[in-house]
Amino acid sequence: MPYPSNYKYTKEHEWLDVSGNIGTIGITNYAQDTLGDIVFVELPKVGDTVTGGQTFGSVESVKAVSDLYSPVSGTVTAINEELNSSPDKVNEDAHHAWMIKVELSDPSQVEKLLDAAAYEAFIAEETGH
Repeated sequence: MPYPSNYKYTKEHEWLDVSGNIGTIGITNYAQDTLGDIVFVELPKVGDTVTGGQTFGSVESVKAVSDLYSPVSGTVTAINEELNSSPDKVNEDAHHAWMIKVELSDPSQVEKLLDAAAYEAFIAEETGH
């Protein structure tokens, strides 16, 4: 599955789609594929602050529980409530099943993230493929 070229990516396998000063965050297809069937998603509350590089929640799959890392710092403006009852939406389409939206407190952090080509190269290096 190609990685959307308009997104930015982290080495912890989160994606970020920025529109104005709002960043939408989810996990990559590689992450959901590695995790297996996702059965629970724990997210922060609207109004909480997140810090770039720090955990903001977790995903639980049939294999393991994994932390979610925020690519940027800011204030949570929305959470994807649909994931409370249907966490499998992430498995169905990881690049559209967003988790949280964040008002960026430091937009320059976006420049430090990987573009799609760099992320794909990172996965290839990590997996040896």
